[in-house]
Amino acid sequence: MKTLFTKKENIERKWYLVDAAGQTLGRLASRVARYLIGKHKPTYTPNIDCGDFVIVINADKIKVTGKKLIDKIYYTHTGYIGNLKAEILKEKLEKEPENVIIDAVWGMLPKNRLRKRIIKKLKVYRTSEHPHKAQNPEPIQLT
Repeated sequence: MKTLFTKKENIERKWYLVDAAGQTLGRLASRVARYLIGKHKPTYTPNIDCGDFVIVINADKIKVTGKKLIDKIYYTHTGYIGNLKAEILKEKLEKEPENVIIDAVWGMLPKNRLRKRIIKKLKVYRTSEHPHKAQNPEPIQLT
């Protein structure tokens, strides 16, 4: 029996809707990454982007466990000497909860050339409203 490999022309992409309200950040990120990569499909091929689109709503209602709200620090550096910026998770969740989820999913994706292409299929929104109703996203429970 021959092993079948998926080709770019044969990929069928679906749209999935995930409600992040009450979900734990890390568990949500790993399960969303699985759908973005395409590992939930029987036709998964590691060297081809065969994943689906994922819409995450209610990003401001995400929860974290332990003392991560004050202990987890996000660092950014502008490239200039002395310009290392630090921001704790609590501040980042208040300002931009969408980027917290995107950063968590980014860390779960494979570290290869497909990473940038895969993350573009993730759409995160602060509230329950989103502009992708025309794609008829299928709601899924990630529990």
